[in-house]
Parts: sequence; C-alpha cells; structure tokens
Amino acid sequence: MEECWWLRHVSLTVVALMFMTPEASAHPDQGQKVLEEKVRQLMDWTKRDRVMRMNTAAFNHFVLEKPRNYSVIAMFTALQRFRSCAPCKLAVEEFQVLAGSWQFSSAFSNKVFFAMLDFDESPEVFKTLQVKGGPVVLHLPAKSEFTADDIYNFQVRDISAQHMFTWVDDRTGRWMGNFTTRQPIHFHYPFKLGISVALIGGLVYVLKWKRTFIFSKNFWAVLALCFVILMSSGRMWIHIRGAPFAESKTHTGQTHYIQDTYFFQYVAEMYIISLFYMCITLGMVLLSTAATSRMNIIRRKIMSVTGMCLLVIFFSWLLSLVRLKYHVYPFRILMN
Repeated sequence: MEECWWLRHVSLTVVALMFMTPEASAHPDQGQKVLEEKVRQLMDWTKRDRVMRMNTAAFNHFVLEKPRNYSVIAMFTALQRFRSCAPCKLAVEEFQVLAGSWQFSSAFSNKVFFAMLDFDESPEVFKTLQVKGGPVVLHLPAKSEFTADDIYNFQVRDISAQHMFTWVDDRTGRWMGNFTTRQPIHFHYPFKLGISVALIGGLVYVLKWKRTFIFSKNFWAVLALCFVILMSSGRMWIHIRGAPFAESKTHTGQTHYIQDTYFFQYVAEMYIISLFYMCITLGMVLLSTAATSRMNIIRRKIMSVTGMCLLVIFFSWLLSLVRLKYHVYPFRILMN
C-alpha cells in the first residue's frame, strides 16, 4: 500500500511539473529553433556518453522545460560508496548495456535519450520529483501523460538490461524497434565442453586399465571434496541465475571476471573461488600429512612450509575477495 502511494505521488508530481513548466518561447518559429538546438545538443552528448549524466540545470533544461518532442529514460541512483546502495552499481551497469544497445542499433533515432542523475550531484531533482530511494528509472514521455506505469521500480522488477528493454520498448510506443541487448559474450560453454570431454576420456582410460580405483577411499574422498568445493563456490546459484562467464563494460571496453557487489557472481569468479578452496584444502592436507607421516624430517619440513604457505596466502586472497565484494567486511590477514 505504501509503495502504491509513492508511485501515485511521483506520477502526480511529474505531471504537475510538466504542465507548470513554461514554454521557452511563445513564438512558434523561435520555439522550433530552441527544440532543434536541444535535440542537436542531446545527440552530440549521446555520441560522447550513451547515458548522459545530468545535473539539476541540465535536467530542467532538457527534460522539464518545453518544447520537447523526445522521450527521456532517466535513472535516479546514488553511487557514492558511503551511501551503501548495493543494487545501484549493478543497475547502472545494466542501464549502460541497454543504452549502448539502443545507440548502436539500426533503430536509433532522436526520439529516445538515456540520462542518469546521482542523488549527491542533483538532490534538488530528487526532492522536486519526490524520489526518495534508488535505483529507480522514470520514463518521461514526449507527449502522453506520465503515469505510474512509467516508473521502473527495481524493488519489484528484475535488474537486467533485457527486462528494462521490454519495459522501455512498451513505454516509448515501439520506437525502440527490434533489437537485442549487447550482452557479454559467454565463454563458459566451450570451457564446459572441454572439461567434459577430458573427464570422460580420463574415466574411460581408468576403467579400461585400472579398475581398482573404485574401491579406493582416497578416490571417493577427493570426489566428494570436489563436489563440496564446487557447490560452496556458488555453482548452483550461477546455474539458477544464468550468470555470464565474465562481462565487458560497454563504457570502458574492459572485461571483468569478478563482480564487486556481494549479491552477484560471474562463472569465472566461481572458478577462482574454487581454486582458492582447493589450495586451502591442499595446504591443510599437507600440514596434516607432515604431522602424522613417518617419512624423513626434511620432507616433512618441506611439506609443512608448503602447506602453511598455501593456507595463509590463498586464505588471505579469499578474504581480500570478500572485502572487494563487501566493503565493510572487517577481517584480513596479509592483503587488503
């Protein structure tokens, strides 16, 4: 009930602002020149930044002031770290993917523009539109009346470029045309195929030449340990969510293998965490073997030092990874 009240309140506020904002000029020719200049500036801005980061003055001029014959898809967010807005960064990245797909599509025109406003840069706009939380996306239509359906609330909708595209396509009157979002390339399918072929080939070889492994306790212990490590690294979560192997940021061109938010994970990140767990486990096994084995003292010392190094180094890296994803995590050993 409270959320419905907020949606209706924002809708009424935006409608009131659009009607109350005065025309730039009463003369039709002068108004047309103003509109053409605004569109030209927006097109130039879009060529530089597919998502235009507006301040209060720019938002008032390009969005609230008339004349305007284009729609604006505006994201309201809070990206400063001290705001502790966990979904904001991921939502902005997906918003960038959507805007990039629109900019490089054949349907691209001067009828739809993408903008972003940060609370700490434009608090006046948040206050004026009664936007009290983020992230949230508003569709500010060119001619039709603003309604509650023009609000994309991430609290009840999915944070993904594909879902936002469906919503934008519907709200902009099909101006978006037929195009697909430029999603990151998935590399994990050929990787999985290669791993599967190697495992099947190795299993066939072992079954043909050495069948005694079936009765080996060590074999089943290692198999169970691998399963536990894989599951504790996030394998099932990734399978359910359909996470990509990695992601290329459209605005930087860099490929990221680790997601720096605690509620999302890439496939590559799962493999990295699995490697950390394996090395930590191997270090524990070496320490245990060195303590109970009857081999000569030099080999036991080497095993102890190796096991201790594996345990300390990879556990420290694991804690660093946790701190990267959850910035207020307090524990560390060797590294930040």
